[in-house]
Amino acid sequence: MKKVLVIGYMHPKDDKRVHRTVKALSKVAHVFYQYLTDMPEKEYRDGNIHYLPIEWHENVNANAFVKLWKRRKLDKKIVDLIENSDYDILYMHHFLPSKPIEPFVYAKKKGKRIVYDVHEYHPENFLSNFSGIIGKLKTAIMRSIFERQIELSDKLVFVSYEQMEYSLRGRKKECLVVPNYASIVLSSTEKEKSIVFVGKITRALGEEEQVVKELIRQGFIFKIVGMDSKAFSNINHICTGFLPYEEMMKEISKASFSLVSFKTTGREDYKNDLWSLPHKFFDSLAASTPVIVSDRFVSLRRVVEELGVGVVINPKDVDGSVRKILEAYKEYDKLLADVERYKDRFVWDERKEKEFIEFVLG
Repeated sequence: MKKVLVIGYMHPKDDKRVHRTVKALSKVAHVFYQYLTDMPEKEYRDGNIHYLPIEWHENVNANAFVKLWKRRKLDKKIVDLIENSDYDILYMHHFLPSKPIEPFVYAKKKGKRIVYDVHEYHPENFLSNFSGIIGKLKTAIMRSIFERQIELSDKLVFVSYEQMEYSLRGRKKECLVVPNYASIVLSSTEKEKSIVFVGKITRALGEEEQVVKELIRQGFIFKIVGMDSKAFSNINHICTGFLPYEEMMKEISKASFSLVSFKTTGREDYKNDLWSLPHKFFDSLAASTPVIVSDRFVSLRRVVEELGVGVVINPKDVDGSVRKILEAYKEYDKLLADVERYKDRFVWDERKEKEFIEFVLG
């Protein structure tokens, strides 16, 4: 069996994307899995997975430079782990901010295969709160580092085709696009006249707020799943609070539409939003619920328009957006049929898992 060292970096043990790669690879390989925990844990082995927890505490509200300075200690621990472990493949789920190249260079020098799972477009994602001249300088420096990471990697995994194409800029590399697939599929025998808004991190509605308010006046119920109800005090809604995954999926499956909207920064052109294919998008379609997405989300819009599995709106045009959604609701049986036809594309299954395993290990 091949040995794979998976660096989860700041991700917790049960992070959906990271843990999925660990479980998949462990079916045919020995996996050493580094993850972060905020409480004391001992390393242990379960089947083909050797869990390597690192306890770490960080003040999320601290200055970015303070956090970066403190992370040097964490990054050194992980470099030591990489340099002192026995493995064939190094699978990186993130780079080390204070040592962004070092793990790649070491693994390459030792003849190890490097697989880089690029969750976000890092030149913008890293220190994303920087703006103006400093922000542009940071992005230029990070682009140079990112180019070197790509060069040193043997294989790359991306979340969307748009992210892959922009990152590679014509460079030929072995790549696989693995979006954030749902874990299960569901069908609903009953549909409420409701719009569900799902998320683990509480985010205000932003531009879509006036659209939602008008749809409420048209008889729709607005339901919040997983977020803090207080953030939506200015809009009539029902809040379920946090739900376990299967219960969340059942709640989504009852709704007529799922609104997929977010803004990570204050910028309209933030590429990690534009190219995002988030879990809630795939969960919604796997739960047989059509989606409502803003036309600014390039990757989401492409999927929705190609397959006809939802409604693409321009939230700045409130009347036009509401009209499109109401027209789709009148033809709801057709819309739902398209979702049912394609929903298996949005769930992690044996075929996708096999393709992923063969890509990493082959």
